[in-house]
Amino acid sequence: MPAGHPESADRYLAVIRALKGAALEPREAPLANREDILRCHPAEYLDSIRTLIPSEGWTPLDGDTFLSPGSLDPALRAVGGCVAAVDDTLAGRAPNAFVAMRPCGHHAERARAMGFCVFGNVAIAAKRALDHHRLDRVAVLDFDVHHGNGTQDLLWDDSRAFFASTHQHGLFPHTGRIGEKGAHGQIVNAPLPPGSGGTQAREVWARICDRASAFRPQLVLISAGFDAHRDDPLAELNWDESDFTAITRMICDLATSVGAPVVSALEGGYDLAALGRSVRAHVDVLAEVA
Repeated sequence: MPAGHPESADRYLAVIRALKGAALEPREAPLANREDILRCHPAEYLDSIRTLIPSEGWTPLDGDTFLSPGSLDPALRAVGGCVAAVDDTLAGRAPNAFVAMRPCGHHAERARAMGFCVFGNVAIAAKRALDHHRLDRVAVLDFDVHHGNGTQDLLWDDSRAFFASTHQHGLFPHTGRIGEKGAHGQIVNAPLPPGSGGTQAREVWARICDRASAFRPQLVLISAGFDAHRDDPLAELNWDESDFTAITRMICDLATSVGAPVVSALEGGYDLAALGRSVRAHVDVLAEVA
């Protein structure tokens, strides 16, 4: 991204530093193949992204999403990492997984990049589980402070995919209203008022986990954004690391109760210190219950 952009490579470095010493087995994210991306995006869109990669400088995809000469490789690895994590957990090679990736993906719609996102990483991973591994039910749970409009768009018509999101009311991308319930009533949106804190968030997530448990998912995917933290510069919720710990534990307890592995993928989080602490708190729970 251009200089000064909040979605910078420093975010990735902050995450990697924070995870030093965690109970993890690091694996390199592979490049995604075309077939997996086409589960959610049309070929014309994928080809246009390839064509728009500049030889120097930046190509804007919207007002805050850019491509640079090196953008395609990490975008493909973000998808590939999520797909590989699904493959590994479902094959029993890993009990749970966290994908430390950028660019994030939950704003990418079917044929539209936006909100720092190029491909729908987590939605593609869900489709991989459903179509390639022939699962019947997958849950995608998103606690980024911004609504996962892209994930919702990509899963809207799929009765096999339960999607739930908490997000700050009135914030970009101005979607995620309570009445947006999906073609099969399988989508839950819970907007939170600006200035609200972790107590309200925990209460909402307890209810969401009850709904998700009733769906009986065979795999739980998390869009793990940490920009609801009180120190984040792009939003106005007041969570802290203990809230991410508690919500992650609720989600892991849900997954354990139905015998499902958990694959978590990094989304937002733009205060580097808060991002590092929150990711470590999140991943420590994933490792603890593995």
